[in-house]
This record gives sequence, structure tokens and C-alpha cells, in this order.
Amino acid sequence: MRYFPCLLSVAATILGFGSLTAAERPNVVILFADDMGYGDPACYGHPMIRTPNLDRLASEGIRLTSFVTGSWCVPSRTQLITGRYMPRVHFNGATGADGKGGLPDSEWTLAEALSDAGYRTHMIGKWHLGYKQKKFLPVNQGFDTWFGLPYSNDYMKPWVQTDEPLGLYRGDVMVEHPFDQDTLTQRYTSEAVRIIEQTSDGRPFLLYLAYAMPHLPLHVSDARRGTSQFGLYGDVIEEVDWSVREVLSALQRKGVADNTLVFFASDNGPWTNMPRRMLQAGNERWHAGSAGPLRGAKGETYEGGPRVPAILRWPGKIAAGCVSAELVGMPDIYRTLLAVSGAKLPDHHLDGYDVTPLLTGKTQSSPRKEYLYFLGQRLEAIRSGRWKLRTATGKAELFDMVTDPFERINRAADQPKKVAELQARMRTAAKEVGVRVADL
Repeated sequence: MRYFPCLLSVAATILGFGSLTAAERPNVVILFADDMGYGDPACYGHPMIRTPNLDRLASEGIRLTSFVTGSWCVPSRTQLITGRYMPRVHFNGATGADGKGGLPDSEWTLAEALSDAGYRTHMIGKWHLGYKQKKFLPVNQGFDTWFGLPYSNDYMKPWVQTDEPLGLYRGDVMVEHPFDQDTLTQRYTSEAVRIIEQTSDGRPFLLYLAYAMPHLPLHVSDARRGTSQFGLYGDVIEEVDWSVREVLSALQRKGVADNTLVFFASDNGPWTNMPRRMLQAGNERWHAGSAGPLRGAKGETYEGGPRVPAILRWPGKIAAGCVSAELVGMPDIYRTLLAVSGAKLPDHHLDGYDVTPLLTGKTQSSPRKEYLYFLGQRLEAIRSGRWKLRTATGKAELFDMVTDPFERINRAADQPKKVAELQARMRTAAKEVGVRVADL
């Protein structure tokens, strides 16, 4: 694959993001798929699923090929919303059905930061960062509006043994239960288009659309059922791609596309290792996506779990047609969005970096040199530069991520000094964050 460097845009050179006025601050649209694998979009190599709108988004911006996040839903959303690794955030309980935990008041959420900077803030879709107390819900975490689900779409019988109703919320009130999941992507899309079209006061806006799909159980509208070449899963991905088209078209019609930073990503890799509880009521093992050439899946710290498709478009600032293999993490999106919006930083430690110099071509290297791979309350792996050490199995697995991003060849035996160096760094990092380390 050829990698195309970004050229520094004239607008970014002249203005500098720190000097943008309120009127010049970009709108921000986040499109967040659930369990979409690294290899699912056509622009990331899928041979059968058609994603012309994601492909176009990538051709008009930058496509990141070494973008990493949490290995499952809650850690990745925590990184996006707080700019911090999940073990730093004290939820004090689970955040799915019947879970009593949630984001503490001490966190400075992305929505709070942008609202404080003068943005309208809207959320549509899956939250999964707490719901039992109303203070945990999006509208009490910085979002002006929210329409969506408090957690994943499988939190109901027979897949999860709970009596908690899975319902749609508007604001802090459940407004619909039961509901038809087949129409959910369409309804979320209509809500997003409405919000864009009704924006009229000149203030910049944040729109965070967190799809329910392609998380199991799969659902798709009648209009797109059976229309792909890749079965039900292909139908679902192609409907998400349709949704991307509708949102981008609404931005264009509104005349704000050129001043909108669009970020598309998935929260984690595909659920190819789905547990037995999911294999009932119509779910099949092939109802999961692809990590492409990467090893591993959702809930694992091999690259197939945390490495996901990620695309950013910002006309006039990010040059079209860029592809970068530089290491970028989900906490960097939080930090970067605070930078371009002129928002203030929290007074606690952040795990993200401002990557606008990379995105705009001012530099060809990412400020991120290290990424920590947590699974629950355990640090299982670390990437530092080109090397990744994974100790989850109790033995050293060392991979050269430049020559072997597929994690097929264990180099631990011929690189003992590097193993010892990275193991020492893992111990230090785990102690700092307050978790266990998967040690040798």
C-alpha cells in the first residue's frame, strides 16, 4: 500500500488553530460505528462490502491505518469523551443494564469542554457511560440534546439476563419501549439531518452520532435488507455507509461542510470471538466483521481488537487523499478537538495529544510514541515506537509493528533487552494508573 503524506494547507499555515475566532471554529461531527472491524470498509480492503461514502470521505481527508482505541465498548468511549485511559476514570460500577456506575463529576467531558467554548452540543445513539442516575446521562454530561440508547443493543433477554427494559431516551426520559431496531439507523440518521438543518444561530456545533450497528444482534431496514453481496452483515455496514452519505449531504446543503471537521471511526474490532450467550435467537458466527489482516478481535489486545478504521475530513485544513501509518490513539481525538475548538483543558492528566500538526501536514510524525493496551483492570501490552510487547499470556510476545503489524512473528527471543525495557515501562505505567500488569 502506498502512503500519501498530507501537505500543509494554506489556511492552517496563515491562521493557526489558536488564533481562530469563534465564527471560524469548526463544527465537529463524530460518526462512531459499534464493532466495525478494521477490514470492513472497502477503503480498508474489504473485497465485497461497498462503502462508497466512507471511501469518498477518506479520499477527501486523511485515512489513518494505525489508529488504536480500547478493545471493547466502554474503554473506547471513555477515551473519546474524557481523553483518558479508562482505568483513570472511577466509574464505581458497571455501565450496562443494571449497572450502577457512571462518569464522575470530576471528568471534563468533550461535550462540557465544547459547550464551555460556545458550542451547541448534540448526541444521538449509544452512550454506555452510565445511566442509573440521571446525572450520568449525556444531557447531564455536557450535551444539550440526546436521543438514543443508554448502552448496547444486546442488553435484553435472551442475550443478557436482565429485566431492565431496553428503551430509547430523549433527554433524560425513556420515551419508547419496546422499539423496532430494524429502523434504528434510519431514525438516528433522520435525527442527525434534522439537527444540522435546524442549526441557525451561527454558533458552532458538536454532533456525536454513535450507531448501534454493527453490534449484535444485527438489524437493518427493509429497504437495504438483502441488497449487499455480503449477506446480512454487509447489508448493515452498507446502511451505515448510507447514513454517512446523508449526514455529509446535510452539511453540504446547509453550507457548512467546508467548516466542519468530520471524524469517523469504530469503537473496537469485530466480535468474531463472540461468547456462547450471543449464539441464539438468530445470531450466527458469521454475523461479525473482519479485522482484515490483523490478528485478534474485540476484547483482545492483539491489534484486531483495538486497531480500527479512522478517517478525518476538514476541507482546507486536512489535505485530500492522505494516508498515514503514524500511531494515533482515541485519546488524541479528545485533545485535538479541544485544541481546534479553542476549549480549555481540564486540570487533571490527559492521555491524548494534539495531532493537528500531523493532520494538517505541518509534520509527518505523530506526537504519540506510546500506547497502553488495558483490558479491564489489567495492563496487557504496550506499544513503544515500532515495538509492541504483549504479556497477557504470561510469556513475552514482542512484535515489530513496522515489518509485522499482523503479529505473526514473536521477536522476544532475539530482542531480550527490548523485552526487559518495555516490561519495566509496563510496570511503571500500571503503578501510575493503579492497575495490575500482566507480568512475565
